Amino acid sequence: MFLGTHTLRLDDKGRLFLPAKYREELSGGLVITKGQERCLYVFPEAEFQRITEALRTAPVTAKAVRDYSRVFFAGASDEVPDKQGRITIPQALRSYAGLTRDCAVIGANTRLEIWDATAWETYLADQEQQFSDLSEEVLPGIL
Repeated sequence: MFLGTHTLRLDDKGRLFLPAKYREELSGGLVITKGQERCLYVFPEAEFQRITEALRTAPVTAKAVRDYSRVFFAGASDEVPDKQGRITIPQALRSYAGLTRDCAVIGANTRLEIWDATAWETYLADQEQQFSDLSEEVLPGIL
């Protein structure tokens, strides 16, 4: 499970250190792809395979499935962290997420998300009230 918010910086070569607590789990490989709200999703290989299998069983006759799969897989890049725990984020994905230097890497349960730091702060500020309002709808009777 991925948790927390980590403030990290891209270097001049488009590399980013993974949060130290997740380096071992991701050392065998990961997949980076486009996420919603202009962030990047980072999946451990096993989780990406689970999602791949779920999409494989979805009906290709459904236009929404085809559209989602095309964007999701066409933008994906499999990466293996280097010995220092860095991953290289391809230029196309950096451009999609607006990543230039300062990044927020957030834990989102089964994945990490990489955001431009300013975009994350704006998103979080916009979502705070909705987070409070939705707790009963999303987790009825639990919280």
